[in-house]
Amino acid sequence: MFLKPDYNLKKVFDIPLEELKNQGIKAMLFDLDSTLMASRSGKYTEEVSQWLEIVKKDFFVAVVSNNTNEKYIEKVTAASDFPVLFKAKKPHIKCTKSFLEKYGIDPKCAAIAGDRPLTDILCGKRLGCKTILVDAINAEVENLPTRAVRKLERICIRK
Repeated sequence: MFLKPDYNLKKVFDIPLEELKNQGIKAMLFDLDSTLMASRSGKYTEEVSQWLEIVKKDFFVAVVSNNTNEKYIEKVTAASDFPVLFKAKKPHIKCTKSFLEKYGIDPKCAAIAGDRPLTDILCGKRLGCKTILVDAINAEVENLPTRAVRKLERICIRK
């Protein structure tokens, strides 16, 4: 199925970095809200920051987010020491494709990790990237409507 990710993992920390490196992946693109940080928090936890330092040793790291809030964008950009693309309009690929071209990255050598099949995974599939679906980084504290939507989304990617 087209929305089925290459990897379906519990947490972003479960991404098999060495395996991806051995497959020729050179760039890791991450969704932001609920993937690398709690939604609308604008800050990385210490655990995420330390993990990203490990990832950056072997991969080009960037964030690709649909967020359009200017104040939030400023806050996240200040907290990030890697490229950040906002207003990406996922699952459309135009902005993300241009972003990859800007940094000289072949989509076949990139992986996109995110918490939403209908935006992150679909965008990655359309670009020809490896795709990694992860549960929300703060799944245990998400409200009931959000959890229900996530459950419905995941129904469409089961075998």
